[in-house]
Amino acid sequence: MNRDKVIVRTSIIGIIANIALAGFKAFVGMLTGSIAIILDAVNNLSDVLSSAITIVGTKLAGKKPDKKHPYGHGRGEYMTAIVIAAIVLYAGITALIEAIKKIIAPRTPDYPVTSFIILAAAVVVKLLLGTYVKRTGEKVNSDSLVASGKDALLDSVISTSTIVAAVIFVTTGVSLEAWLAAIIALVIIKAGIEMMNESFSEILGERVDKEYSKEIKNTITSFPQVSGAYDLVLHNYGPDTMIGSVHIEVPDTMTAAELDVLEREISGKVLTDHGVILAGISVYSVNTKDDNAAKILEDVRKTVMSHTGILQIHGFYYSEEFRTITFDMIIDFAYPDREGLYRTIFDEIQSKYPEFGISITLDVDVSD
Repeated sequence: MNRDKVIVRTSIIGIIANIALAGFKAFVGMLTGSIAIILDAVNNLSDVLSSAITIVGTKLAGKKPDKKHPYGHGRGEYMTAIVIAAIVLYAGITALIEAIKKIIAPRTPDYPVTSFIILAAAVVVKLLLGTYVKRTGEKVNSDSLVASGKDALLDSVISTSTIVAAVIFVTTGVSLEAWLAAIIALVIIKAGIEMMNESFSEILGERVDKEYSKEIKNTITSFPQVSGAYDLVLHNYGPDTMIGSVHIEVPDTMTAAELDVLEREISGKVLTDHGVILAGISVYSVNTKDDNAAKILEDVRKTVMSHTGILQIHGFYYSEEFRTITFDMIIDFAYPDREGLYRTIFDEIQSKYPEFGISITLDVDVSD
């Protein structure tokens, strides 16, 4: 499956469908004098622009890496999603302004039977289109398509509410037109803000998905020499490009040559199984020559984990020869005074082992 072709094809289908729907709704809106239906048509036109931008963004993201952008142009898709969100937001604000004008100076609509038929058909088309686009976006991991699909599904809700308002007017004579248009506009604005926040979050860099992180670490620890995998850091350079690093625990008896072979095998398997390029694998040595190390590790672990806010310790190494104790420690982001807790624990360990040099690295909670 060619991912870019799927995205472009899906976007073209969206463009054709939305142009047709916008034309039908604009006709019905002018025929009935309904501001809500006209705004709904305008919203469909914004969807056409969104789909066109998705195509442009996909073409940009698909460009090959170059000297200036060695990791490719995949993040261009996130910029595309932001532009789409901005269009949705603009459409919502414009719609709200028009709705307020109609609330101040209302106009009584008129609904012929044909308008109900066209609107009902539009709801069905939007439901089918939104579901198709969203599922396709999830399948090919395209934020732009997912955003367009969500917007289309939102449109079906908006069109349904327009029909409900029309039914209420025909049966009771009560016109909710302008107020409904205002509500529709607020819903559109909310959707635009949420889409924009999601895209900005992707660009800033999000925490690795819990299950994805565990799968990769399980792959790494499937090698018999590896007793633990920690500090998995993944950088997203687009939906198809993930580059990262990890720390592994291995016996302190391994040679540089053995480590070289192991790291190459791990990198190859992680790339094959998960599509992640491990640009760096750092090593923690595990004590195998000193029986006293296990006792000290247990004592240190008990001391550290007795404090609230500690998530994990790892990378422990004890050296009788150099009189050192080293390990890494992860403190919860939510803990109010991480530096203070670090100092407290450091002092406790140092007081227990005054004859040793203590080295504690305060790691960041980057992955589960």
